[in-house]
Amino acid sequence: MTEPTFKKIPSPQAAPLCADIELEEPARRFLQAEPSPAAFLAQLMEQGLLVDAVRFLARALPHRESTWWACLCARTTLGEDARAEFKAAVEAAERWVYTPSEENRRTTYDAAQATDFESPVAWAAMAAFWSGGSMAPPEAPVVPPADNLTSKAVAGAVLLSAVMSEPEKAPEKYRTFLAQGIDIANGGSGRTGQKPAG
Repeated sequence: MTEPTFKKIPSPQAAPLCADIELEEPARRFLQAEPSPAAFLAQLMEQGLLVDAVRFLARALPHRESTWWACLCARTTLGEDARAEFKAAVEAAERWVYTPSEENRRTTYDAAQATDFESPVAWAAMAAFWSGGSMAPPEAPVVPPADNLTSKAVAGAVLLSAVMSEPEKAPEKYRTFLAQGIDIANGGSGRTGQKPAG
């Protein structure tokens, strides 16, 4: 039987992708069999280790794809009466995904700050900001972000999106969000047609 793979995740094994993310001990034990990223994620989901599954997929996806995933999840928390700053933050992150220019990356920082970090959209914007370039002001010496900062922001956006309303339905929402992330990992848009409850 052919080992399942993800089009957007080139690593043949999951373990190297887990070096700098926090996983529960049961999840770590699954790595001993040297599974592929797809097989590892499937195992996490089968065992109900959904938070670990989110953290892993956020780290395994390339920055642009993972930021898009964060945007999709964060958008589910925005009602029609959402604050303008919240809409502006997710729109800034989406602009960077569509056109990952330095100018678009820079605008995500101010957009995130304007939300006071009261919404998952702030973390979607920070995921874009931390995707590369420098964290320092443009005129200052370059301070590159750590490679795992984007994944931490993405995981934060996805996990927070699931508990913002009706937190008792979080497991159901995690599964919906993970289905979107898996679609992205397979080269899709992540728009699976499912809307999380709540």
